[in-house]
Amino acid sequence: MYCRRCGYYLDDSTAVCPRCGERREDRRFCAYCGKPLPEDAAFCPKCGAQVSDQPPYGEAPVYGTKSRIAAGLFGILLGAFGAHNFYLGYKSKAIAQLLITVLSFGILSFVSAIWGLVEGIIILSSKEYYDAEGYLLRD
Repeated sequence: MYCRRCGYYLDDSTAVCPRCGERREDRRFCAYCGKPLPEDAAFCPKCGAQVSDQPPYGEAPVYGTKSRIAAGLFGILLGAFGAHNFYLGYKSKAIAQLLITVLSFGILSFVSAIWGLVEGIIILSSKEYYDAEGYLLRD
């Protein structure tokens, strides 16, 4: 099975996607040991913990180490050079912005600057913005 958020392959014993932290919906897992549970189980067969209707662990969002404010400011101030995309790990977009600016000797830098400005505003105004590895940006 594949994660519905990021597409990462999940084996049958995985309760939470290790890449993005998304909880699997198709099976129940023990909130204490993470092992798969039978559909009608009241207790976990592995650790003996009582199963409740509460969602298991993994509901909290997984944050990375990158800052949303820094990425947004990079986009607004240095967007013509793709600095925000380099910071977030989107190398192909960053190289495209840099090449537009450098290869045109600055004549077309306004294209990359507007592109960076728009992305910077989107990053700053969005509550859920992800880096290239699939982690949420910190505030």
